[in-house]
Amino acid sequence: MNAAANFRIQPEPELLGQTVVVIGGSAGIGFETARRAREEGAKVILTSRDPERLRRAANELQAASSSAFDATDSASLEQFFRDLPNPIDHIMVTAGRPHYAPLLEMDLKQVRAEIEEHLMLAILVARNAVHKVRPGGAVLFVGGTGSRRPGLGLGLVSTMTAALPALVANLALELAPVRVNLIAAGFVNTGLSAELLGGEIENRRNQLRSTLPIRRVVEPADVAALAIHLMTNTALTGATYDIDGGQQLVAR
Repeated sequence: MNAAANFRIQPEPELLGQTVVVIGGSAGIGFETARRAREEGAKVILTSRDPERLRRAANELQAASSSAFDATDSASLEQFFRDLPNPIDHIMVTAGRPHYAPLLEMDLKQVRAEIEEHLMLAILVARNAVHKVRPGGAVLFVGGTGSRRPGLGLGLVSTMTAALPALVANLALELAPVRVNLIAAGFVNTGLSAELLGGEIENRRNQLRSTLPIRRVVEPADVAALAIHLMTNTALTGATYDIDGGQQLVAR
């Protein structure tokens, strides 16, 4: 076998020379997406509420820059966008966490905070992205699939789950030619999932391994792969992409 037979052409990294901003990028899905973006040649800019965790993540990924702040604080978010280089190519928003409680028992401040953390954050990011993201670039939001069925304690989470696809579709029209899409994830094997489920986390993993059609749990790398595809495929906008390993196809 000659040397030419062993020669393989390496594809050019898909995000070479581009800049990817990950809001909520210090752990879990956000961190894994930033890592994949770096592998594809992108510069990454990370944000997080937790300064120490953000510092570690930024160092590990050799991030171009990082900024610690609460993304739901509109003044801090606007300042962050003002300070960004212009233009950037893609933004991914993974900030926020679900809150489970019966609607009639929730304090109104908690309800408002939940809306701020999801719907208002998406609107604020979109407003600030208008003059920062290049035409054809992508703004990605991360939501969920697990609360599409009604249930006690799921009222507000279900409302956010239903509202985000409609919001994203409308933002895709308003931000065009910047593309806007939503990743709707089921259970993902992250530190946040472990924190939410506590001592039940391993039981949940085992249940999903035995019942999901894919016979394994969804990992952050699975979601990151989808996110990179949504950044690079310029025909995709205004849609919701489920990634749950078939979780919606089986009984709870």
